Amino acid sequence: MAGYIDTYYRRSLANDAAHAPLARDIAVDVCIIGGGLAGLTTALECARAGRKVAVIERNRIAWGASGRNGGFVTAGYATGLENMERRVNREDAETLYRMSIEGVDIVRGNIAALAIAGADVTPGILRCIRYDGADGLKAYRDEMNTRFGEHLEFRDRAAVQADLSSSSYHQGLYDPDGFHFHPLNYACAVGAEIVRLGGSIHEETPAITLSPQGAGHVVVTPAAKVTAQHVVLAGGGYTDGIERGLARSFLPIATYVLLTERLGSLLQQTIRTKAAIGDDRRAGDYYRVVDGDRILWGGRITTRTADPQDIAGLLRREMVGTYPQLKDVKVELAWSGLMSYAKHLMPQIGKLGEGLWHCTAFGGHGMNTTAIGGKVIAEGITGATDRYRLFAPFGLDWNGGPFGRIAVQLTYWSLQAQDAWRERGNKKPGR
Repeated sequence: MAGYIDTYYRRSLANDAAHAPLARDIAVDVCIIGGGLAGLTTALECARAGRKVAVIERNRIAWGASGRNGGFVTAGYATGLENMERRVNREDAETLYRMSIEGVDIVRGNIAALAIAGADVTPGILRCIRYDGADGLKAYRDEMNTRFGEHLEFRDRAAVQADLSSSSYHQGLYDPDGFHFHPLNYACAVGAEIVRLGGSIHEETPAITLSPQGAGHVVVTPAAKVTAQHVVLAGGGYTDGIERGLARSFLPIATYVLLTERLGSLLQQTIRTKAAIGDDRRAGDYYRVVDGDRILWGGRITTRTADPQDIAGLLRREMVGTYPQLKDVKVELAWSGLMSYAKHLMPQIGKLGEGLWHCTAFGGHGMNTTAIGGKVIAEGITGATDRYRLFAPFGLDWNGGPFGRIAVQLTYWSLQAQDAWRERGNKKPGR
């Protein structure tokens, strides 16, 4: 059976138990196509509610972005409240945001309930800015703490510098409710729980066709078929054309991650916090310390789905630009992953037809949103709630095809230039 690509998470995988491909016809209540965190969460919640579930996955569970990401778990979506309120009213926007907080709690709760030791949970997310913007950060802190009961803490330049030896940073916000973890170990543990509850997972089992049959649907795979009352499409950035309307509604966007060699004493000269760190740039840098004294550094996005020739070099320049003291540090490995982004930068969660559901487009804030997405789809299937309808205004807008990719890339470059200009205007003398 094919394995995971070479990443830090694969190298530190606690249990590489594989799930056999589908070899015989089966009938279930719910068939989930796509074994990333959205699909696995949907299956887990349905299995907990007593439904018979099957997950079919083209590769391995969490093989894509779900098992290759930065490991940040925080509230919010890839877009902000202001943009959300352009499509929905203030009350619904607030409800959706609170659901993103619930998503963080779902992941934390599963880690505790399943006693996932390999999840390597570490509390705290520190968001920094590369320009002088204290007043804006304080205003944002006050708004989020007041409206949503968050516990964001403002950090001035001295406090940021005490944790991070980089002249690039000015101020920051610390989120004690967020955390970072090992997403692949988490996903594999969720998969094991699905099986324990009576569900089935079939890796190396691509869905070839999907068609209605009676009151349900039939999914045809290379060796067998699945008959199900409900089918959930949860393929993410690697979704193929099995449902054309869904495939045309998001763009696969690549992001990149590297892992350094061991830093030893150099770590204390660079990073002195256990929190994960991110900045507010468009497709900004995000990084954290793993394995005691290595840095896992991610950043950059592109609409190119093929890997550039020098992923490590691209990211290393970003890292050394922020921390010049790391100029001699070697990169041990680097990798990429495809995320799915909708034009509106919100998840695409809802119902395509009777018994046919979708749960995708989690690029930019995937850990918490895959969790709440999977839960509300499961609630819809079981009839517990219809909360999935809150996402309906963020529908399946056409992604623009190849012109959409060009537009996204041009927009990204433009925003990068704006970031650079803003940071240039805020550099302090002698820095």
